[in-house]
Amino acid sequence: MGNGPSSCIPLPDLKQDAKVNVQVHVTPNKTKRRSFFSNNNVSCTSVNSYLNARYGESARTSNVTATTSSRVVSFEVSCEPKPGKLLPRPSASSGDGDQVAKMFHAFLQEYPGYQLTSSLDTLRRTDYKRLDETNEVYVDYMGGALYPEKLLRAHTDFLAKNVFGNTHSVSNSSKLSLQCADETRTAVLSHFKAPAAEYTVIFTANASTAIKLVAESYQFSRGSTLVIGEDSHNSVHGIRMFGRRMGATTVYIPSTPQGGVDHTMAKDTLLKSRPRPPAPCLFTMTGQSNITNSKTPLSLIQYASSIGYDTLLDAAALAPTSIFSLEDSVVDAMAISFYKMFGFPTGVGALVVKKTFLRKLKRPWFAGGTVDIVQVPGEIVTFAHQLHEQFEDGTINYLSLSAITEGLKFLSGYLPILPLRLTPLLQYLWSSLSGLRHDTTGAPVVRIMSRPPSCKLQRVGEQSDVGFLLALIFLDPTGKMIPNSFVEYAASTQNISLRTGCMCNTGGAAAMLGMTKEMQQLYHGVSLEDFEAKLGHELGVVRLSLGLSSNFHDIWRVIQFATSMGKEQSRQRMWSQWVGSRNG
Repeated sequence: MGNGPSSCIPLPDLKQDAKVNVQVHVTPNKTKRRSFFSNNNVSCTSVNSYLNARYGESARTSNVTATTSSRVVSFEVSCEPKPGKLLPRPSASSGDGDQVAKMFHAFLQEYPGYQLTSSLDTLRRTDYKRLDETNEVYVDYMGGALYPEKLLRAHTDFLAKNVFGNTHSVSNSSKLSLQCADETRTAVLSHFKAPAAEYTVIFTANASTAIKLVAESYQFSRGSTLVIGEDSHNSVHGIRMFGRRMGATTVYIPSTPQGGVDHTMAKDTLLKSRPRPPAPCLFTMTGQSNITNSKTPLSLIQYASSIGYDTLLDAAALAPTSIFSLEDSVVDAMAISFYKMFGFPTGVGALVVKKTFLRKLKRPWFAGGTVDIVQVPGEIVTFAHQLHEQFEDGTINYLSLSAITEGLKFLSGYLPILPLRLTPLLQYLWSSLSGLRHDTTGAPVVRIMSRPPSCKLQRVGEQSDVGFLLALIFLDPTGKMIPNSFVEYAASTQNISLRTGCMCNTGGAAAMLGMTKEMQQLYHGVSLEDFEAKLGHELGVVRLSLGLSSNFHDIWRVIQFATSMGKEQSRQRMWSQWVGSRNG
């Protein structure tokens, strides 16, 4: 568990003569899970066997030490890989192989740090081989991550060998389910470095439900202020419904044209609306925008807390590709969704929450599992003793929780190198698409509106200042916006999975598209069709988002698709097919 390397997770491939010190966190085999290392069997032989399986016979260890009390194994690894084997050549059809190989070579010259992420190429060939087998390019990781095959195999094997029952019973099968749930809570806290004495984990259906738990239970009153950034998911904006019902005022931090917030303006807004006891005030911050690619510095939430705000962090888009610590950046509550982190299981999210904050919340209702005693008929209700149980309505998804533990182990092994992988891919995609021109007029093929990375990453462990998505619109030869629905159709004909629209973030979309005035002119009952008719075009953008299994060949395929949109003949052919499909 946790953010350190795990014994069952491949480490970044090593350059020739490289040496690294690795710490492996070993977990007791409480629930019959198989692990390469065990608490009682750690040696140079077992470590070398693992390294040889991962890196080949040239990998070896020089030191192995075991500390049973903290369950940490440390060893030094040296590796002398064979020349020319550092990175695989990207796959391509025979007709395009030479072209993509040349582009890949030039890419490596410009972004040499990419070569430190070759373990992700191995992962692509083993756990995501279905992408290449189906010739699919998946660039919708912000919508949902892709699961690795090993996670499914480990989970189904675990389910097949054990008997699980409802966690609300006391049978052996129920105890095993409860044990898995407790282990998963511990794993979540460890992953985000949240002190177990201060935080607990409430399992929900998704991140939106986690946010709603806070919204419906927060003690808004007259004089309360809810502060939200405009560039936030609709699930965050929905909190205002509960606040308004209780007499609270909602204050928005304006979005910059590229999304996110201006830090100085955000602090000024928070200060002007600062809490005045006894009315509590809530600041809900989006850690990373799901449409503009902006990250909000966690220092802003620390500032809000210092002047009296309760704080809620929407980390659904942040957690899949970023390392951060709740020990260093304290928040009162944080919402996450696991399928966005590692693809499986869907239907499970969590609220990571401080126990002191949880005690301030008052549930507006109760359900099965949240109570010990209910007077019927009558008014008396005694809530469950465990704080997290008071907020977990009904039965939790106990059959999926063990997959979360394994998923966190899996993801934590790659998070240190993921920004080093995705930043150059995004920068290359950005520069390539920006240079595309129509073959008839020479006008740009796309207009990119999301926030770009500001610098190249050089070292493992460095974090990007933005996310890993690109929001754009396609333009026709005269400069008019091409319908997003056509772009999505055309992409699907080339086996490219992307997303179009406002991504449930109309504030961020309006800022990028320059439609803040039009947004202010909306009226009650307005439909999407009404709004688009007034605009004269479809609402939203095309979103390309990268993730764990993205590689250079995916980027090349997207560039080839965008290039075809700039060629009159190919675009018109796809347009005719699209019109025919709509009419048919």
